[in-house]
Amino acid sequence: MNGDSVEIISPNNVLANAMLRSVDMVRPRLQAMGPDRVAFCVGTQINGAPHLGTSLVQTAAFLLAKQTKRAFGVDTVVRFGALDNAPYDVQLDPETHHAYQQTYFHALGAERIEDLVAKYYRSMFDSLADATGVDYEVETYTSQQASPEFRHEFLATLGRLDQIRWPLAPSHGQVHLRFPCPQCGWAEKRAERTELLRTGSGGADFAAVCTDHGPYEVAVTADTTTYLDLATLYRNLVKERLAARDHVTLSVMVKGGDWAFGCQLVDEAFAQLPSLTPPPRVFTPMVLTDTGAKLSKSLIREGKVAPPPGARPWMLDVTAWEGDTDSYVDALVWLVGRMLADPKHFYRSYTTAELDKLMAARPTATTPGLRAREMNLYRRYFDLVAAGTKTIEVRVQYPNLRRLAAGDYIRFVCGRDDALTRVKRVARYGSFEELLDTEGPDKVNPASPRDQQLANIRRIYGPEKEALGVLAIEIELVTGPTT
Repeated sequence: MNGDSVEIISPNNVLANAMLRSVDMVRPRLQAMGPDRVAFCVGTQINGAPHLGTSLVQTAAFLLAKQTKRAFGVDTVVRFGALDNAPYDVQLDPETHHAYQQTYFHALGAERIEDLVAKYYRSMFDSLADATGVDYEVETYTSQQASPEFRHEFLATLGRLDQIRWPLAPSHGQVHLRFPCPQCGWAEKRAERTELLRTGSGGADFAAVCTDHGPYEVAVTADTTTYLDLATLYRNLVKERLAARDHVTLSVMVKGGDWAFGCQLVDEAFAQLPSLTPPPRVFTPMVLTDTGAKLSKSLIREGKVAPPPGARPWMLDVTAWEGDTDSYVDALVWLVGRMLADPKHFYRSYTTAELDKLMAARPTATTPGLRAREMNLYRRYFDLVAAGTKTIEVRVQYPNLRRLAAGDYIRFVCGRDDALTRVKRVARYGSFEELLDTEGPDKVNPASPRDQQLANIRRIYGPEKEALGVLAIEIELVTGPTT
């Protein structure tokens, strides 16, 4: 069976009736805002090997970014939030029975957190960047909460804490504001004894209690080093309000389908604060068990439930995939691409058994396939590539291009047209002027003089982009078989 014979049967839904393409979810805000670029934001707790649900969300972010760039002609990036404030250990106070937790960051430190990101995510993101032509950025929660902008936004919410605490904690109104003990790094998990003492334009003071070191006070300002450990809903409120203030980059939050319910509470909190509208959100398909519950690797690992039908080992732990990273990414790109092909297929959930059936029907790894990264081109440049007269493509050395080498394939895209090329050589330069003088302007654009080319390139790439280093990519048009 080949890939073209795979059919997903999905019921109609409200979103499917409203849209022709899944990517059109971002169009309304694009039309209203006219941003310079779109950042597809996805976050994951750094607490071990991810499972299929996590990989599905991340792959969807890259494919949505690729489709947005192609459909709307706007620059895109994937922004990965590495949530290193996930609980590494939880203990009970023997006297009060209050739970205390230590974050991954406090338990492991910054260097080992980076090792975890590299071990479980970097290689996959590098491969996704290669497969889609979309760059990515990584930011830990620890670095995010330390930024003055994030702290300003948090402090601004404290003036209406009495209003937002009920949407953020509707059962009891006790928001989980954790400030790890300065001596040991442990914090009361549910913040039962954390108290806001004072707040004003310059900052805020809090009191908390450590099970080992007793009561302590902390000050939070834009420039203090106090660690601000916000629970999930509060963190998302602050992060999304910060994103909503950016009128240059449109942030699109990409989340698993189970987040649709939690976002109702975040929106309630937004409504209690003035002036800002939540950024657009895209909810990806959930991976379900045979009972309809969300697939939970922790429940399976703890022996509370059995692996559901069709749950292959790699679905629970991506490191169990029997191929290399590129083959895993290619499989996920194929699968999520099928889902994105129609809004009916994307805005729904799938059982592990159904996903196993789909994956079994995809083209096998032994089928000769061409892994070509996509690059968008303006029509005047695309026509030169398609005619074979433009043999040098100029790019900035973004992270996703660092691995580009001779023998790789690039598919240049303009609207519905594309041209497949093979990379013959990659040369790196310190400036566009150096590149043009060394390579020769005729190879970059035979229809334009050198000075005009330089002006055009610098209109596309500002000084901060040129400072990253520039690439001269020598290409040849592929017109025959590529196997």
